[in-house]
Amino acid sequence: QVQLVESGGGLVQAGGSLRLSCIASGRTFSDYVMGWFRQAPGKEREFVAAISWSGANKYYADSVKGRFIISRDNAKNTVYLQMNSLKPQDTAVYYCARDRRYRREVTLTAYEYDDWGQGTQVTVSS
Repeated sequence: QVQLVESGGGLVQAGGSLRLSCIASGRTFSDYVMGWFRQAPGKEREFVAAISWSGANKYYADSVKGRFIISRDNAKNTVYLQMNSLKPQDTAVYYCARDRRYRREVTLTAYEYDDWGQGTQVTVSS
């Protein structure tokens, strides 16, 4: 059974940092693209970052570029999102997602991801 479990969210002041983690199970982790998305109240889910199956290629939304870093540890079946210089507009529920297609190129589109975690709340106070 495929399962993604996020952790690491919380309340932080503007300018602070958080690191999100997502542990995956159910498939060979290293063969699949992983992504992070977020959804703020009243808004649609949006792309944040994605990483290729090998970890060699990383992609970021313009709004987080230079502040967030995505990484993966295939030995631990875990993908991370290091979030620095956080802003109040980063407040959202953050979701980890997996593309089930074997070693495909990275996609930034939410509907192309097959498996989703339950989400973790990130709140940035001003």
